[in-house]
Amino acid sequence: MSRKPETPLLDKVHVPADLRSLKPNQLKDVADELRAEMISAVSTTGGHFGSGLGVVELTVALHYVFNTPDDKLIWDVGHQCYPHKILTGRRDRIRTLRQGGGLSGFTKRSESEYDPFGAAHSSTSISAAIGMAVANRFAGKADKSIAVIGDGAMSAGMAYEAMNNAGEAGNRLVVILNDNDMSIAPPVGAMSAYLSRVLSSREYLSIRDIGRSIFKRLPKPLGDTARRAEEYARGLATGGTLFEEMGFYYIGPIDGHNMDHLLPVLENVRDAKEGPILVHVVTEKGRGHPFGKAAADKYHAVPKFDVVTGELKKSASNAPQYTKVFANALVQEAEKDERVVAISAAMPSGTGLDIFGKKFPDRSFDVALPNNMR
Repeated sequence: MSRKPETPLLDKVHVPADLRSLKPNQLKDVADELRAEMISAVSTTGGHFGSGLGVVELTVALHYVFNTPDDKLIWDVGHQCYPHKILTGRRDRIRTLRQGGGLSGFTKRSESEYDPFGAAHSSTSISAAIGMAVANRFAGKADKSIAVIGDGAMSAGMAYEAMNNAGEAGNRLVVILNDNDMSIAPPVGAMSAYLSRVLSSREYLSIRDIGRSIFKRLPKPLGDTARRAEEYARGLATGGTLFEEMGFYYIGPIDGHNMDHLLPVLENVRDAKEGPILVHVVTEKGRGHPFGKAAADKYHAVPKFDVVTGELKKSASNAPQYTKVFANALVQEAEKDERVVAISAAMPSGTGLDIFGKKFPDRSFDVALPNNMR
């Protein structure tokens, strides 16, 4: 069992309200301690690793800025919630993750009031967040619903169906696009952070509202042209044209590991009178651990491991792995029947379909990737 890290600031945080009593300049240290605690816990229990490490700063910032649990925080990738669990009253049980009678490896409604939705990862977070936001609107509550969804999950049709109806939720809905493969935007820096801060400010939003009122008073063809010009100009500068077209106010991309970038933007979003809003955050899977970063696929989910060397402590067993048995059986069927194909959703190695893909590249399809598995 690994030695527990020293975490003097994190020791003071039992629930997010405790986190909010700290000063903003202390949050980076809290995030560092939270990352160390997560690494130590997963090395003891095994579990999902890289994705949780990538959202440590984002998790701290969201709980610091928003009033959870009244504001509902929904993780589309349920297994990246380990930092969230540590901050929401479950740290004393974090070393029971995925053990009999212990904490679930995903968000679970019966486990905590801070887990408002219990899905794993199936592009459902925006739909759920819209439902909760609309319910708040009916009840006359100003509470927010925040959906954190990855760039991979954003490729699913259900996410776009939800976004197409997001206007019903208004400013009670916030979507955080966690772009951890940098598949949408290049690396971000100070200029991008500055632009995001300006574009999310109350002053800019007020000016934008004035501009919209002017557009409405212009003759329709001229007003429509002016409105589209403004939105496309912002889209070209920030990459948000697609989301603007679906009714979202787009902000980003911003560095998801930099508190000086995250906090002012999230505070502006929290206080915005306009919505819905999408914040594009760029993060790095496996952040803060050399093995989790260098071998993202291998360290997506792990057994117990040595924190120092990264050596995985697999239990001795003569039983073959289920995924390998499945993959080999599927290959055998495909050799006999050319109609057999394999379909995966961004999980070829986790399902064993990478073996099938090497043998039959033209009959393998990863529906979460633009060029399939070929």
